[in-house]
Amino acid sequence: MRIFVSGSLAYDRIMDFPGRFVDHILPEKIHILNVCFMVNGLTERFGGTAGNIAYNLALLGEKPVIVATAGRDFGPYREWLEGLGLPLTGIKEIPAEFTAGAYITTDLADNQITGFNPGAMKHTSDYRFDDLDPAATLAIVAPGSLEDMRIYSRAYKFRGVRYIFDPGQSIPAWDGDDLKEMAHGALALIVNDYELEMFRQKTGLDVPGILKLTPHLITTRGEQGSLIQTERGVDEVPAVPASQVLDPTGAGDAYRAGLLKGLALGLNWPEAARLGAVLASFCVEQQGTQEHRLTVQEFWGRYTEHFGTPPEA
Repeated sequence: MRIFVSGSLAYDRIMDFPGRFVDHILPEKIHILNVCFMVNGLTERFGGTAGNIAYNLALLGEKPVIVATAGRDFGPYREWLEGLGLPLTGIKEIPAEFTAGAYITTDLADNQITGFNPGAMKHTSDYRFDDLDPAATLAIVAPGSLEDMRIYSRAYKFRGVRYIFDPGQSIPAWDGDDLKEMAHGALALIVNDYELEMFRQKTGLDVPGILKLTPHLITTRGEQGSLIQTERGVDEVPAVPASQVLDPTGAGDAYRAGLLKGLALGLNWPEAARLGAVLASFCVEQQGTQEHRLTVQEFWGRYTEHFGTPPEA
């Protein structure tokens, strides 16, 4: 099964401030705010929705095609993806831009100040789906270049490719008609519970209305697991407990990768979602979205521990 993952590639640049922001902000001067926080250092990690999903799929033995843009500083990220054995044919490099980057400063009270530079993500990746067999292809349209999201959802529908629509943090940038168009004809809409409420407010649709656009609505709920809603009813998939929870960031992308892996194996939706729950549990055990490591044997071992005999066995 060929898997296409469109979305963002980004560097996450993380800084720790050894104090509290509130101690350095004068409330009476908030209208002329001008502050500087001396940080302890900077950690650079690979991220972005497409990069995270593809990384997790690679852990499970898949070689998805990443469809995204990157900038002139892409070199280290390129080497990382090549080391994973992932094809780079779908990545368009924009020499005039930097790769998208998030600059995150966290203080001792876990407050965060984040700046995000979309950089190359402002551009379309212009991928051409030549010689594509719809019956042997799966895709996910994740948050990234807004125009890519529109173009690729249309392209998949035109070619009869099964795709999951994952609007995520891009929802505020769209109007309701755009969201309905991209969800219409998708194999599934996947959101977290907060994003579902935003999607409903933007589109004016309730859950039955959403299920007229797409046959599956998947809602991730963190420690409460996930829900798979169809016109026939609701399946609830529990979360898999992690040995430790260090960083929930990226767990949603890991879940999506496990779900895609399950669908590629021909599993039904609840079974595929269990794979997502297992993979997400590994992700939260490490800081960063592409820092967890596992073997396929370890993955299926944790699956067996929580869900019994693996469905592929």
